[in-house]
Amino acid sequence: MNKKNTYLLLYMFLQITMISCVSTKSTTYFNNASDTSIAYNTLKSFKIQQVTKIQKNDILNISITSLNQDASAIFNTTNNFVFTSSTSSGLNTQSSGYLVNEHGMINLPLLGNVKAFGLTKSELIDTITHIIKDRHLLMDPIVNIRHVNYEVTVIGEVGKPSVISVPNESISMLKAIGLAGDITIYGRKDHVLLIREADGVKQVKYINLNSKDFLLSPYYYLQPNDVIYVESNKNKVASVGRGTRLLPVFLSGLSVVILLVDRVFYQ
Repeated sequence: MNKKNTYLLLYMFLQITMISCVSTKSTTYFNNASDTSIAYNTLKSFKIQQVTKIQKNDILNISITSLNQDASAIFNTTNNFVFTSSTSSGLNTQSSGYLVNEHGMINLPLLGNVKAFGLTKSELIDTITHIIKDRHLLMDPIVNIRHVNYEVTVIGEVGKPSVISVPNESISMLKAIGLAGDITIYGRKDHVLLIREADGVKQVKYINLNSKDFLLSPYYYLQPNDVIYVESNKNKVASVGRGTRLLPVFLSGLSVVILLVDRVFYQ
């Protein structure tokens, strides 16, 4: 065995020793859950109950159509805010929409200011439809609304901290974490922090991804602008603390070992 191979084996031994300190249990999801099944209709109805309400600073793409295309055209000329977002693959996309201002209003052509804050998309669609009909602006208008800036943020102990754009307006916490590179071996799956803003109030909730109850919690599906923070586990904290304190001692000891190996085997 030459000198180079000896040093390489020492390095590999040290790496294996450090990795072995991490508990296998801490790297798995739902490790305390037994076999179970949840009906698709149950999940679907539960998702419907989690209706997203429009918040201030949301950007809404609104299209209004009818059988009379010329009469409808004026309603679709001024989506007045351009929003740039990044997809999970790193591509930048641009979309236009109406900004919900600090008063909770959007300004639509011919209709003027319309309250959007606190409404669901269905409620805002009904509001706009009724205004158009009451003013006899269109016959049988069809109103479609889409969230342009539907994004969630995943940070902390994940493989790739990201701001994730959600064009289909539906994403679960597990999918968001997966798109962010999954939780690292140093992340806590039993204490994931979720920050959510609703009606101008920020809510903070800790999620246990080891529990099957999470699958039916109101936090399984994310809402626009949710922030997920994965905390470091005690292994990461302890290793960092020990490493900072013991690094000089460790390096000195390693130097002695290398010197001894060099003298015993190569002299």
